[in-house]
Amino acid sequence: MYYNSNYFSDSIMQEMESSSMGYVRVLHALPDGPNVDVYANDIMIAKNLAYGNHSTYASLPEGTYKITLHVAGSKDSPILSNMLTVSNNSYSTVAVIDSSNAIEFLRIKDSNEPIERNKSMIKFVHLSPNAPAVDITLQDGTILFNNVEFKQVTSYINVLPDNYTLQVRLAGTLTVVLTVPDVNLQPNKIYTVYAIGLAGEEPALEALLLLDGNTDAPIKASGKLLY
Repeated sequence: MYYNSNYFSDSIMQEMESSSMGYVRVLHALPDGPNVDVYANDIMIAKNLAYGNHSTYASLPEGTYKITLHVAGSKDSPILSNMLTVSNNSYSTVAVIDSSNAIEFLRIKDSNEPIERNKSMIKFVHLSPNAPAVDITLQDGTILFNNVEFKQVTSYINVLPDNYTLQVRLAGTLTVVLTVPDVNLQPNKIYTVYAIGLAGEEPALEALLLLDGNTDAPIKASGKLLY
């Protein structure tokens, strides 16, 4: 498993090798937010993270951590802090979001469960603060996720590996607000689609496709705004 040894002392690394571990990454989904650093207690788990980007999973010994958000390069006076419990062999994404004009952490549980053979797994997370509830569909109108509201995290579904074009539609309508082409889902992989940005404003609504679980490699799917 990946360890970012630049962030950890030798003693911490030795403890991590012998402890029950959980894995946490950070997604910067705060529109117009500055680059940020994120700490779990005194362990930096995200460095100089820009909007629309995410860190790799940081390996943390099982336990409870104070998660703090800072303007990049400044460890004093955190913008936000919250407590996070890390369980053994758990994978989580902590999203930095705008909720009612206030900065918030949203913890999203990622799967590391076995996948049905030769299938892909995918879930959807709505992180656009001013966008209404949406449906996620295929081009032919097949609904994958319906009536997903801001901050809602869907369950995973199994799909056949393929190269898909996804559509984000206003919930219950045929109105397409975002088209996401070339969503290439590989067999035996787990993914999350994140909707970030602002509807009708800047930064524009877009979709990010991230691999979940025991892989660090990011994949981004760009979307064409139609809203």
